[in-house]
Amino acid sequence: MLTTKHYIPCRRLPNFIPTMSKPCDGANPKTEWPELVGRTIKEAEEKIKADRPDLKVVIVPVGSVVTQEVDLNRVRVWVDTVAEVPKIG
Repeated sequence: MLTTKHYIPCRRLPNFIPTMSKPCDGANPKTEWPELVGRTIKEAEEKIKADRPDLKVVIVPVGSVVTQEVDLNRVRVWVDTVAEVPKIG
């Protein structure tokens, strides 16, 4: 008895979603930006938009509560640094 494994014919999902897929013919859209770790929020947002203008970039402070649904049109940029000295006033 032969079994056929189903797969998505063109990989367009982020790496954290397991698939049995192959890259698109002639195109392999970027799904991660590890080179942006340590960069400013503005730099990260600009780079993601330059690479994938079809995506919505959402800035999220680390520790924030977010929904668990997968949105293939969204990139969450998790931030956790203090940019300026906190002061009263």
